[in-house]
Amino acid sequence: MIKNKPIYILGIESSCDDTSAAVICNGKILSNVVANQEIHTKYGGVVPELASRAHQQNIVPVIQQAIQQANIDKKDLNAIAFTRGPGLMGSLLVGTSFAKSLSLALDIPLIAVNHMQGHVLAHFIEDETQQKPPFPFLCLTISGGHTQIVKITNYFTMEVLGETIDDAVGEAYDKSAKILGLPYPGGPLVDKYAQLGNPKAFKFTKPKVDGLNFSFSGLKTGILYFIQKKVIENPNFIEENLNDICASIQYTIVEILFDKLKKAVKETGIKHIAIAGGVSANSEIRKVLKSTEERFGWNTYIPKFEFTTDNAAMIAIVGYLKYLENDFSDENTSATARLKVSEN
Repeated sequence: MIKNKPIYILGIESSCDDTSAAVICNGKILSNVVANQEIHTKYGGVVPELASRAHQQNIVPVIQQAIQQANIDKKDLNAIAFTRGPGLMGSLLVGTSFAKSLSLALDIPLIAVNHMQGHVLAHFIEDETQQKPPFPFLCLTISGGHTQIVKITNYFTMEVLGETIDDAVGEAYDKSAKILGLPYPGGPLVDKYAQLGNPKAFKFTKPKVDGLNFSFSGLKTGILYFIQKKVIENPNFIEENLNDICASIQYTIVEILFDKLKKAVKETGIKHIAIAGGVSANSEIRKVLKSTEERFGWNTYIPKFEFTTDNAAMIAIVGYLKYLENDFSDENTSATARLKVSEN
């Protein structure tokens, strides 16, 4: 009965350095506005204090734009969903405070959302270009702050089977790019140059980690020492071999991810495999995942590019699914910098 009438949810995302707002109606995205923060580029990484200030400047115009693009009035909203965590505390507080205030002003329910669940459940946004995975499925969640293999039994039952014990995969990309003198964020640039290079040109050692866990700090150190040694021998080494270096780094990272993913499939017997998070926009990861359908008989689920990086559409879909379950939060709900994917 509840699904027959239009349910409008406003999603608010402010966990890191992107301010985003989206409006969803019965699972379909009507608007998804993202304001990026260019200020961090010159510092080579996100500066938390600057991110918080930028969120304060962006949040009102971004939400206003999302409501206008959805062609609705704020009085049409049924609930407000916001990112509670994990993320940068100052950034989260901006979104949390605004969501609480708007919820009180409009006298509509408030829905707290786990950012990591948002990445996973973005697969359930109503969109003809993406297929929804059936339960249970495995999701490789890869971003600047997380690298996890998660088993999803239903919308809100998630179990981490393996995760990084140090750096996340996004950090491995960005730190490798920094070693090569590429600007921040360097991950997309490594991917871009890698497509022009030979992935077997240079060999980097893959770390040995027990179970389904990952490690990238050793790889990063290995790349640093390799580059330092080669630059002493030839000061122009990076410039002359950039494409091959990037291709070799990317090849090693992707091998590390898929070695563990193959192991997870073998251990669980689950062959429905999804990817999520900012690094799931990487072209090689998408290509290799797609190739597993023929090679291993997997069914794979790849999100639209706009739903991979931090965005409010993924927060809005979780809000909608929670709304259907009457799973609301109260005004005492607080932001938290640390939150496991299994926690609601």
